[in-house]
Amino acid sequence: MIENITPSHSLLAWLKQEVRPALGCTEPIAIAFAAATAAQHAEGNIVEIFGKISKNLYKNADGVRLPNISGHGVQLAAAIGAVGGDASLALELLRDVNPEHITRAKKLIDENKVCIQTRDSDSLIYVEITVVTDIKRCRVVIEDNHTQITHLSVNGVTGNLAPQTRVGHRHSTTPPRFSIREAVDFIQHVAYDDIAFMLEAVQLNSALSAEGQNMPYGLNVNGALRLAGAEIFRQTTLKDRIVIDTVAASDARMGGAAMPAMTNFGSGNQGIAATIPVVTLAKHLQRSEEELVRAVTLSHLVAISIHSRYARLSALCAASTAAMGAAAGMAWLLSKDYAIISGAIKNMIGDISGIICDGASATCAMKVSSTTESAVKSVLMAKQHWVANQHDGIVHEDVEATIDALCRLAASAMQYTDRQIIQIMSDKTFQKTHSL
Repeated sequence: MIENITPSHSLLAWLKQEVRPALGCTEPIAIAFAAATAAQHAEGNIVEIFGKISKNLYKNADGVRLPNISGHGVQLAAAIGAVGGDASLALELLRDVNPEHITRAKKLIDENKVCIQTRDSDSLIYVEITVVTDIKRCRVVIEDNHTQITHLSVNGVTGNLAPQTRVGHRHSTTPPRFSIREAVDFIQHVAYDDIAFMLEAVQLNSALSAEGQNMPYGLNVNGALRLAGAEIFRQTTLKDRIVIDTVAASDARMGGAAMPAMTNFGSGNQGIAATIPVVTLAKHLQRSEEELVRAVTLSHLVAISIHSRYARLSALCAASTAAMGAAAGMAWLLSKDYAIISGAIKNMIGDISGIICDGASATCAMKVSSTTESAVKSVLMAKQHWVANQHDGIVHEDVEATIDALCRLAASAMQYTDRQIIQIMSDKTFQKTHSL
């Protein structure tokens, strides 16, 4: 019974629901997942793929590289999902894509057999894909979450959805929201064995960071920072190390590295921003594995607490709110003091509350760099008891009221900003198409 669920179980449910591995940026992966599911039920040889997606999902799907593939775009996401995706792997469905799949997918696109358009939708995450084969046709609809199938029909006959197809459905025991203090109390008292699974976030995102530092991906932000440290500034501080390690994972993620990230609230970059700063600081401080996992768990919970108060896709850069989680995790490692933890979050909201999301692309790594640097600065200030207060912009004395103020902007005032961003991106695409 839900009434017997303790707060600890509720927070564990949040973690297990929102901290999941994903291969590739989750918006194009949502398209690929819908196409893979449709192709699986349509069987046969693919004749045509068509569908519609929400404008917000388009914003975050069209410009980012797909893993295992040298290319990007919503048409390619649908095509590769249909011919090479394994829907049973959910957000990791492109794990086994091979060159033959890529060739077949690009052939479908070249032959104008793939058409994905945008549509207005009440759901910011909306994917509708129909795969037509020489045997059947299957229509799949995903809404609200990247793998939440709300409709599946074969030859016009709607099927009953098994519970496991609703992968993205929020667990019935999770509360609508929880406070930062509840998250801090939880990680300080929960049995370590109950959160040991969060070590996988450390492992996956650390591997991505190492990959990003071994190979130049995307805009190679971390490479530029490392070179500057070696040749220009002739030093690399701990703050530099935290930023470099974090942005390296984002470089790899957005540059198409064929490695999974541990996500937070449906986003790999959010998972990276919530994980790596805490990992690098914990290593520097030589903290135990248990203390590291508790700090990382706090970071992810704070990121979830904040993002659960505004839409999954919005005009607000969610890497910024995920990095607020990292600030909490780092502050906990340094102090175990709730006042410092909440102060660091307030400092960040006073610092970077206006960063916009203009779609998923290589520049996301630059935003991850900026938000991570803000997290470090905000923690150091809070530890010295320098904290933004009610006289500073949207900041309140209470951290919860401060978070709510930020999320009110994202949920209401920034909707117009979001529409303008999408319009600018659409105009750019139109101009590029008609200049060819």
